[in-house]
Amino acid sequence: MKTISAVVEQYIKKKPFLQSALAQGIINLTSLSRIIKPEIEEELGKDIRNGAIVMALKRLSDDLEFRATHKIVKVLKNIGEITVRSNLTDYTFFSSETILARQARLLEEVNKNQDIFYTSSRGVNEINIVISNSLDQTVEALFKNERCTQKAKNLSSVTVKLPSENVSVPGIYYFIFQRLAWEGIVLYEVISTTNEFTILVNDDQVDVAFKTIKDLKTL
Repeated sequence: MKTISAVVEQYIKKKPFLQSALAQGIINLTSLSRIIKPEIEEELGKDIRNGAIVMALKRLSDDLEFRATHKIVKVLKNIGEITVRSNLTDYTFFSSETILARQARLLEEVNKNQDIFYTSSRGVNEINIVISNSLDQTVEALFKNERCTQKAKNLSSVTVKLPSENVSVPGIYYFIFQRLAWEGIVLYEVISTTNEFTILVNDDQVDVAFKTIKDLKTL
């Protein structure tokens, strides 16, 4: 048999931003209970008092607050070096039989200058290359016979070194990307390794992105 608490929790879990706001205690529970009351009643098939929903939300918010802040904040306080790079271009190409050979030639050019920023990721059907714009002409010459589906210029990257325990604590990336979304940051790319991730943003948003991530260390 479904309980009010179970139905309320399921409702909140389907709304990530609401869940986070509830965990931070910035929502009026009485007002929220009135808003969600019709859906809770429909799910349970009976009339429910607002007070019962408020109590369920209160218990849930207390639990969410602990889960959202205890382990995650402990990890975020130990965020390591944050590196910003500017003057980047983002290319997306369709995969082909020849594209890896062209990428190998590009790496030879990249290795000639250690100041060049370069990262690449490969999906099922696409290959993405993010590179310093000083090599734009080189990329376009090497890949001129490949199908480019997107090219974005005037981008910057923010690379974040995470503590090793990030792989054992759920919600780390959600917590970080939620804060970026709240600030209206548009992410062109997200590239990650085990203990490091890089986001690619517009040049005019990089300062806000950097500050948002840096401020996580002071939660």
